[in-house]
Amino acid sequence: MGKKHSSMVWDMKTMFYCSIIMFFLGGIATISFYRNNSKEAVSSNIKVTHTTANGNADIDTNKKNNTQGFDHQRMREITPSSLTETCDLFSGRWVHDNKSHYPLYKEDECPLMYGDLACQTYGRKDSKYQQWRWQPHGCDFPRFDGNDVVERPKGKWLLFVGDSVNRNQWDSMMCMLYKSIPGKKKLKLGLNRTLYSFRARDYNMSVDYYWAPMLVEFNGDDPSNHSLDHRTVRIESIKKHGRHWVDADILVFNTYLWWRLPIIRLLKGPGSLLGGPNQVYDEVDNIRAYKMVLQTWSKWVQTHIDPAKTKMFFMSLTATHSKAKDWGGENQATCYKETEPVTVDGFWESGTTRQMLRILESSLSKLKAKGVNVQLINITQLTQYRKDAHPTVYRRLWHPLTEEQKKNPQRASDCTRWCLPGVPDIWNELLLAYIFPTTKPPTLNYS
Repeated sequence: MGKKHSSMVWDMKTMFYCSIIMFFLGGIATISFYRNNSKEAVSSNIKVTHTTANGNADIDTNKKNNTQGFDHQRMREITPSSLTETCDLFSGRWVHDNKSHYPLYKEDECPLMYGDLACQTYGRKDSKYQQWRWQPHGCDFPRFDGNDVVERPKGKWLLFVGDSVNRNQWDSMMCMLYKSIPGKKKLKLGLNRTLYSFRARDYNMSVDYYWAPMLVEFNGDDPSNHSLDHRTVRIESIKKHGRHWVDADILVFNTYLWWRLPIIRLLKGPGSLLGGPNQVYDEVDNIRAYKMVLQTWSKWVQTHIDPAKTKMFFMSLTATHSKAKDWGGENQATCYKETEPVTVDGFWESGTTRQMLRILESSLSKLKAKGVNVQLINITQLTQYRKDAHPTVYRRLWHPLTEEQKKNPQRASDCTRWCLPGVPDIWNELLLAYIFPTTKPPTLNYS
């Protein structure tokens, strides 16, 4: 009995001491818990105020000695949406603005400009087409700040891929950057078959254009020899071109103009794209072919582009003002001698195929659902109004006008591409708003 009593006393002592230890440990845990919560409460008061030119965030804290920032998940949860997420930049109107901002550069200040786009140099007298501002409904976006833009892409490679309208936009970007680079320009321009290069040496910046108007291989892949009566494509062959794109930091695609012929030839087998007696192909309508090429492009993007490294954008369809009767003009007339935009809200010219725009939107939506974000820069509606902004006959001509064309310049007019400075500068402002998103509302100063 004595041994049992001694054991019971010892057990009670053990329980007593254990209780004291557990109480002590519990107190420590409680203090630690409140200290951690206190730190989180302090860190929750940190806010990102703006992004600097080098991409680092300046932070404002309530305590000077606090260095704890948000973790990645918390940043995603509380960072305000960017302006491009809260503002529909593509729904708006054109406002004449010859005082505050436009044009962004002068034609004679840009020796890099392609002759097809230098309308003043080749005889155009009016200049109002250079002075229009795109104004979204109910909001705005940051206007071009040359000093900021030439700093932020340092060490980056921006590559435009597509047809001559994308080259038109590349020309615009080159002129915008050229005007913004201070002092003596140390630039390098080059052409390597399909790749047009612009290098700003002091800024380690590359802004290039790659000629691939149908994205896949086709019989017009030669940038200097592509006057063809038909389009023949290898609808699933994109790697030949795509291998030149994979290392870009920013990719800007487009394709549309070359798909407008009613019938597209899809080459079967290894035959020549340039034709020949043994060529075997299927003929399909252009809408079906356009959908097929975007499927090929989408598969290539999923397989070859790392979205964590490369930002991707797709420029939408642009207007081709070849029928003046669309805006109440004369039959057989075109954009020739037009000097004012269309002011009817929602105007849509007959040369732009809505179905192709829907196919493009659907393709990008499917990619996004698979985790690959390619941002659509939807410039289609804003270009519809600008019948006044094309080169028409005021451009470098590869062949002299015939006597018939001189008598009827309407038929010789280029109503597809755009004079510079002009509408493509706005596209680049919109593009830059997405490349360098901000949460800070722009200062409106257009007086």
